[in-house]
Order: sequence, then structure tokens, then C-alpha cells
Amino acid sequence: MIEQLIRLALSNFTLTCLILGLLASGISLLAHRQPRTRPRITEALFAWFLFFSVGISFFYNFVMHTFFGEMTAAFIGWPQSPFQAEVGFASLGFALIGFLAFRGGRGLRLAAVVGPAAFLWGAAAGHVEQMVSAHNFAPGNAGVIFYTDLLIPIIGFVLLGLTRTADHHPAARQPLSAPAASPDRPS
Repeated sequence: MIEQLIRLALSNFTLTCLILGLLASGISLLAHRQPRTRPRITEALFAWFLFFSVGISFFYNFVMHTFFGEMTAAFIGWPQSPFQAEVGFASLGFALIGFLAFRGGRGLRLAAVVGPAAFLWGAAAGHVEQMVSAHNFAPGNAGVIFYTDLLIPIIGFVLLGLTRTADHHPAARQPLSAPAASPDRPS
């Protein structure tokens, strides 16, 4: 039973990372006595989204494509290729940007959404092409990964937009562990 849950979580790592980001956001907000204002909630959701859905997810992708290429290719329904290492190292770059953007500024966060969005939407287009032309409905091509390739960038852009308005709120960008004066709470 536990082995099956671990296998499910790892074979659907993009969804797993999204869920972990939501859980981390909730824990972060509950662990601090600061008021749960919309800007603070949005900041927590976006920061942990960047950490897990970009940082951890792309790091996992790097490891799988670079060190377990044969297994990863079989999961996607493709033959092993030297290009997998290139996908792996591109994923490492996105992972590093995601980790830096976790507490980074707006420009870094924009890059952490735009770059992976181009990659993921391009991958989704490739998955569709493979479904149509090669009838490739392997779990790594037409399963959860396909849907998260479409949805993760949308979620990223929505959170980026929501934090844009929150950036003007005085307490929005303060770390959740530091008390902050805000219009909602006198100092």
C-alpha cells in the first residue's frame, strides 16, 4: 500500500509538487500569528508554488532525465535519446530559478513563470502530437503530466498577477515569520 502511494506520488510528481506547495502555504500561514490578509495569503501561495512546482518539480525532472534516462523515456513512451540529458540540464536551470524566486523580487519571479511556461506548453504540444501521430498514450505522455503541463503555467501567471496588486500592500512582501505593521494591524 505505501509502496503504491509512493509510486503514485513520484510518477505524478508535478501534481504532487503542486499539492505540497498548497500544504506548505497553509502550514506557513497557520504557523504565524500575523493577520491572514489577502496579500499575505497570495504571497504564501506564490512563494511555495515557486519552490515546489518550479524548484522541486524541475529538479526532479533534471534527476530523472539525466540519471534515469532509460526509465524516464519508457515512462513517456519514447526511445532513450541523448537529448534527455539536455532536457535534464534545462530543467536544472528552471529549478534554480524557481528556488531563487521563492523569496526573490518581481523580475526573478516573472522569469520563474515565463521560462517554465514556454517549456511546459511546448512539452504539452509535443505530447498532443505524439498522441495523434503515434497513438502514444503512455502515462508520462498522456497522463497527469500532460494536464499539469497545461495548468501549472496558468496557475503561475494567475499568482503572478495576484501578487502584482499585493506588491503595493506594505506587509505583502515581508517574510511570514517577521511581524509587520500594516493597515490591517497597527504596529
